[in-house]
Amino acid sequence: MIEVKDISKSFGDKKVLENISATFKPGITSLIIGGSGSGKTTLLKCMVGLHTANTGQVLYSGSDFTQMDFKERIPIRKEIGMLFQGSALFDSMNVEQNVMFPMNMFTNMTLKEKRERVDFCLKRVNLDPGDVNGKMPSELSGGMKKRVGIARAIALKPKYLFCDEPNSGLDPLTALVIDKLIDEITDEYQMTTVVVTHDMNSVMEIGENIIFLYQGKKWWEGTKEDIRKTDNKELNEFVFATAFAQSLKE
Repeated sequence: MIEVKDISKSFGDKKVLENISATFKPGITSLIIGGSGSGKTTLLKCMVGLHTANTGQVLYSGSDFTQMDFKERIPIRKEIGMLFQGSALFDSMNVEQNVMFPMNMFTNMTLKEKRERVDFCLKRVNLDPGDVNGKMPSELSGGMKKRVGIARAIALKPKYLFCDEPNSGLDPLTALVIDKLIDEITDEYQMTTVVVTHDMNSVMEIGENIIFLYQGKKWWEGTKEDIRKTDNKELNEFVFATAFAQSLKE
């Protein structure tokens, strides 16, 4: 479980997050949504330590991540998987090397053990290791890159999974496949999964817990069922505008 308590973050005079509190539970896909500039990506970066919050706490299974130094954070970082926007695969590495990368950094596994784990993770995201292991990222479709990114994210059997706009650049059908895959592995491995997204299809498909940020504040929280009947003005405007924009793209 991850607990965020009264997180605030400013860049100079600009306040981006203001007293954000939330709880993210294992086995549940939690989504953070909001318009551009609402603070959703900043919140995610504060949670994983890429940004330092001005005030507040981030607790991983009760341990205060915000008070730890670099060395103290390493055991928790080993338990975190990240799926970046655009997949962020290393262009100079083939698929096998990309998925193996976190194992090289954080484990003493033998090469045989690493290769077996790579193959397992690729199969879990419905990719054939024999077909893709030797391919470079430039040879993969957008959907395949995302799957490889997920395989790399789960390589160390993480307790926590963070996804930043996982459907960015994907067509609706491929995006649905990625959504379902994230939801499935979250339940299968009982991970605490946090997804930052503006994709309303994702929200209505896998939104077990949804947090809506507005102007740096937590404005609403609920489920995909709750979102259909909410009378929150700003949330309804966001949902309508986002759904309309997606319909134009499709």
